[in-house]
Amino acid sequence: MLTKQDTLLQIQNIKKQYRPKKQKIIDALKGVTLDIKRGEILSLLGVNGAGKSTLSSIIATLMPPTSGDIIFQGESIYNNIIGYRMHLGFCPQKPNLDTNISLEANLRFSGRFYGMVESAIDDRLHVLIDQLELGEYLDCKATVLSGGYKQRFMIARSLMHNPDILLLDEPTVGLDPHIRRQLWDIMRTLNKTGVTILLTTHYLDEAEKLSDRVCVLDHGLIKLIDTPEKLLSDFKKENLEDVFLALMEGNRCLPC
Repeated sequence: MLTKQDTLLQIQNIKKQYRPKKQKIIDALKGVTLDIKRGEILSLLGVNGAGKSTLSSIIATLMPPTSGDIIFQGESIYNNIIGYRMHLGFCPQKPNLDTNISLEANLRFSGRFYGMVESAIDDRLHVLIDQLELGEYLDCKATVLSGGYKQRFMIARSLMHNPDILLLDEPTVGLDPHIRRQLWDIMRTLNKTGVTILLTTHYLDEAEKLSDRVCVLDHGLIKLIDTPEKLLSDFKKENLEDVFLALMEGNRCLPC
């Protein structure tokens, strides 16, 4: 029986270097190693430039690493990157739904993109409509949606092929607090159905409420990985935001 202790992805010594035109090399990631456990919500935290978006993009196969490897189901994802993508759902920060077709057509196209037959698309569509409460807008185009409903449809599109892992890049940025809370409930519900979630966020309260573990990146390296509860206890703080500030102030590590 699978539990949250089963490893889903192994990120092994991932490094990423950039060389902007006529500038020196930038080390965005300097050797990141971590395991993502099946069924968990893992949040990537860090200030701007810490490397969290770069790491998320590499895991999503949107860019290659300079060196290192990612292991999925016992082998490197780079041995069969198309096969790996079949197990992966990615929801970018900025909505990119096709505004020329209906929202239902957006979802159906996603299913066809992943090779699903029409009967499977119909079944999956009904599940997602119920889970994310999408029925009211299926015949509409994305231009009529509020920010919260755009994110719902973005998440639904990324889930059409029933992936094992869902990557969410700042899914609630810029949304009203009550809409953010609605999306939190959606993420919790998805996680309870067995979806592993990798969440990139700047909202520390979001990470504290949703995460099984948080991974703090700083200057391209992992500063720590632990549960929110353990961090609050170790740092003797009342919330994760205060823990994060303590970590960033003076480049502190865990208290002794």
